[in-house]
Amino acid sequence: MATQDDPRLEPLPAELDSPRAKLVYFTLAVTGGASVGELHDVLDVPKLTLLSVMDALTGRDLVQRTDDGFVAVA
Repeated sequence: MATQDDPRLEPLPAELDSPRAKLVYFTLAVTGGASVGELHDVLDVPKLTLLSVMDALTGRDLVQRTDDGFVAVA
């Protein structure tokens, strides 16, 4: 069981201001990356919404686009 002192527990970046952005970022961090289609399948969030969230996250340098989709970088 993880505790607050566990080094595996890192707080989410403070720049994440919306619950949806936090959910998407956390999913990318846990999975090691995903495409918009994969995020749509896992989170059941509309693709247009995900594209908007990804645009905001990449603009804040929290997520990076890759050949296969996106990865969390912060």
